[in-house]
Amino acid sequence: MHTDRERCVRAVQSRDERFDGWFFTAVLTTGIYCRPSCPAVPPRVENMVFHPSAASAQQAGFRACKRCRPDTSPGSPRWNERADLVARAMRLIADGLVDREGVPGLAAHLGYSVRQVERQLLAELGAGPLALARAQRAQTARLLIETTALPMADLAHAAGFASVRTFNDTVREVYALTPTELRARAGTPGPRTPGVLSLRLPFRRPLCPDNLFGHLAATAVPGVEEWRDGAYRRTLRLPHGHGIASLRPAPEHVDCTLALTDLRDLTTAINRCRLLLDLDADPVAVDDQLSTDPVLAPLVLKEPGRRVPRTTDPEEFAIRAVLGQQVSTAAARTHAARLVRAHGEPITDRDGGLTHLFPTTEALADLDPEALAMPRSRRATLIGLVAALPDLDLGPGGDWDRARAHLGALPGIGPWTVETIAMRALGDPDAFLATDLGIKAAAESLGLPTKPAELVRRSASWSPWRAYAVQHLWATGDHAVNRLPA
Repeated sequence: MHTDRERCVRAVQSRDERFDGWFFTAVLTTGIYCRPSCPAVPPRVENMVFHPSAASAQQAGFRACKRCRPDTSPGSPRWNERADLVARAMRLIADGLVDREGVPGLAAHLGYSVRQVERQLLAELGAGPLALARAQRAQTARLLIETTALPMADLAHAAGFASVRTFNDTVREVYALTPTELRARAGTPGPRTPGVLSLRLPFRRPLCPDNLFGHLAATAVPGVEEWRDGAYRRTLRLPHGHGIASLRPAPEHVDCTLALTDLRDLTTAINRCRLLLDLDADPVAVDDQLSTDPVLAPLVLKEPGRRVPRTTDPEEFAIRAVLGQQVSTAAARTHAARLVRAHGEPITDRDGGLTHLFPTTEALADLDPEALAMPRSRRATLIGLVAALPDLDLGPGGDWDRARAHLGALPGIGPWTVETIAMRALGDPDAFLATDLGIKAAAESLGLPTKPAELVRRSASWSPWRAYAVQHLWATGDHAVNRLPA
């Protein structure tokens, strides 16, 4: 996108917010960089330079605009639409892997050499993994500076900086303000509960919250998830501890409250909440593509901006997908709740009814099949999946095709389960549940083919957004999970 100068100039001159996160505009005369929708008077065309990432602009010596705050724009949808090396690397960096394991750890997770990873990121994004992680740390630091009363030394550590000096230098370089000046500019934070932060998660409009929050609420596992006071709440298992996220839809953003046992997990928690709600999607591109089909066009026109509800824990979701095979939503919740009570890790929730973290694969390793109130064949499938999960990379850096092949080779894992996990856990936007009963009913009512093989062929024109088509097809029937709870 950033190499198409004419298109970028048009986006900046029209202040088109659809392109926020796709590219960044650096202004040669002022030394700042902005998002395309910056409300300031657009600079002269000859003074514009375009960068593919905030890190690239920062590395070139530009500072973040204080008015449009480009570092807080929605993430580029490219990283959640693709499964190549660069996209997988960006998802892992966003999850905080470089801060935890360094660039060698990133390369090891991807199965490439450090040199190969650095070369490909630099070629496409104009910045290597360290610069990209540094830009993310700067954004986390700003959030903590402006929303907490933490002492700066504690804040630097929580944001992932190795020293207070590096923290001070980075904030000054990126924002042209010292940390103290940045806090004063935002206003003095009032009294706050330690470890609890409130923030806003931006997204590209339009967004249809009904299927997104309705699905999460309808399938919520008691003790791990709940719908309370107009917000979806759930527990989070994080690298340094655990947390609780509360997510409430608003017209311009999603209100997010995070209660964390360790503030070093802030970046990871934010990223997982964004993934859960599919907030970095490009709804205009999705809707435009699906609308080319005369069958889907009326559905898209009725409810534009549908998102794919995803997950904060891919392994948890894979287990829940097996528990949901050939049973109702209520039965699947019941099975999962039993596992949680028996094997989950207890936690304390001061503001609601959450009681446990979902059990890890280690906690389920010695699971007694006879204790599972389900058919013998599904017990065997669940036990087999739990045993295989340590070798299955379903996380943000996973290879979608390889994961599908591994899942499909497991006994009792059929196409429905594979595609459900691909859609919700792996985040593949082209996953398609051709064998789903709800999809079959929708296809029949709309005059689409009902045989899976024929429906797959018919859906080819919906690619690469077939997971979004699934959301629209489900909404054609009396699908309880497509309504926002009261």
